[in-house]
Amino acid sequence: MGARAAVMRVVVVGGGVAGLVAARRLALRGAAVTLLERRERPGGRVARGQVAGTVVDTGAESFAVRGGTVRGLLTDLGLEADLVDPAGSAWVALGNRTVPLPAGGVLGIPASPLADDVRRVVDWPGALRAYADRLVPVLRVGRYDRLGPLVRGRMGQRVLERLVAPVVESVYGVDPDEVEVDAIAPQLNAAITATGSLSAAVLRLRSAAPAGSAVQGVRGGVARLVDALLDDLERFGVAVRTGQEVLGVHPEPHGPGFTVVTPGEDLETDAVVVAADGAAAFDLLRDAAPTVAELPRPRPAVSRSVVLAVDDARLDAAPRGSGVLRAPSFTGVRATALTHVTAKWAWVGAELPAGRHLLRLAYRGPDEVDPAAVRADASALTGLDLPEPTDRLDTVWVDSAPPLAPETRAIRAALDAAALPPRLAVTGSWRTGTGLASVVAGAEAAALALEPDLP
Repeated sequence: MGARAAVMRVVVVGGGVAGLVAARRLALRGAAVTLLERRERPGGRVARGQVAGTVVDTGAESFAVRGGTVRGLLTDLGLEADLVDPAGSAWVALGNRTVPLPAGGVLGIPASPLADDVRRVVDWPGALRAYADRLVPVLRVGRYDRLGPLVRGRMGQRVLERLVAPVVESVYGVDPDEVEVDAIAPQLNAAITATGSLSAAVLRLRSAAPAGSAVQGVRGGVARLVDALLDDLERFGVAVRTGQEVLGVHPEPHGPGFTVVTPGEDLETDAVVVAADGAAAFDLLRDAAPTVAELPRPRPAVSRSVVLAVDDARLDAAPRGSGVLRAPSFTGVRATALTHVTAKWAWVGAELPAGRHLLRLAYRGPDEVDPAAVRADASALTGLDLPEPTDRLDTVWVDSAPPLAPETRAIRAALDAAALPPRLAVTGSWRTGTGLASVVAGAEAAALALEPDLP
């Protein structure tokens, strides 16, 4: 019999969900995997905390069902029975009223501008202006560049301000006038050209989406995904090292292989998956892709999640559905959005005393938010004069390379054009896009790129 092929050694740098998924996939294929995470807690932006004695998600609380990638992973991890659909629907806070968001749109862009739920938001003048989109010729040569001018030009200012801006600014943290169409909705330009209008393009994209809820959650919290991944990595013999800084990833000058430099030792390895946060990844790619390291760095985006525990039986009726997005015309409030956690996820409410509710407010920027201001924001967005919270949990997130930033997109383009060494893969939200669906699919693809080299 011939000699048994050597086991391929792989170092995964970064223990967010992207790194955990890539490590698991490679270990399943027989690689000897070491995962290095600089923080003490793996998982990245999939995290949990405790407020009023109840454990809640402080980062991602749901995942997009498109593609089935995340659901498939959760099924493999034994969590399929705990998948849950959110309850209720989101509302939008306008300058003079708060109303339910229309169903069936993309980024807030309506598929049926004259529908009753659209007219409730933009009124008849706005709906008629939006319907004119069906009558205006579309670009047949070239592509629409920025989302804001596209929506404003085809459907008018009211649709942009009252429907699109609340979704794009609250969910993605960007100005629709600045974000590129192809970055935030990659299929939209092609659909506009094929269908002849923006509303018809939205209808086509919605028709191609899977039936049922657009997102799902996990009973007990999405952070259970991280627990299950770590359990699998232990079962498959992956060495997970937390509190481990990585100083460099150096390709061997002669032949395949890498040296991964850490403060304590240098690791010799056959392959590397860089799944680190954007800024750290750029530094680690300096030797392998020097053109990437020379590009301007994106400005970090800082956000804050504030979860309040409020004892108020009036919230039992869920007066604002699953939560509220704030339109620019709704002034005097700093929060960009409010999620009524106990209304959206039944499993959370089941663990709380009667009349107690959890409200999660989202803020942009590094500034702290005074407790009185948070309470005032929550009152304004729910339409109730809420009592003092019984507990509060703050979590600050720093995204060093926002995926939709032009600088990040330029770095991704340079990386696509670079001749990376064999057996080096790069993944993470800055590379693949935000949201668990994009992150998991990107991590699986990064691991797949190394699989042909596995014995």
